[in-house]
Amino acid sequence: MIAKVNTHPDPYAPYLLSQAIRVDRLLFVSGQAGYDASGKIVPGDFLAQGRQAFANLRRALEAGGSSLDKVAKVTIFVTDMADFKDVVALRREFFSEPYPADTIAQVSALYDPKVMIEIEAIAVVDEAR
Repeated sequence: MIAKVNTHPDPYAPYLLSQAIRVDRLLFVSGQAGYDASGKIVPGDFLAQGRQAFANLRRALEAGGSSLDKVAKVTIFVTDMADFKDVVALRREFFSEPYPADTIAQVSALYDPKVMIEIEAIAVVDEAR
């Protein structure tokens, strides 16, 4: 079974992609950046964007019947690997043992020049859902 996960608001809808797709008990969450409810990038530094990106990730996970503690694999894209120490701090703030498998990659750009971090994840969905 493949099912689209809807979030409201869904700033990704105009781009013809889903916030997340559920396949049986796995949830595949699209890249989440530091955007607010209106789709605008939050002001501030890397950590401000990172915290908002994790909040958006949490929202998509919960809409799909999962949570941050059920993330099995996360991929974090950054535009500057100099922010790696802040990525570790964010992981400590939002994840707990056992920490998910992780890939961190520096990219030359994300979908908006102001975006410094984007997070995608694969998580397990609660059995009851």
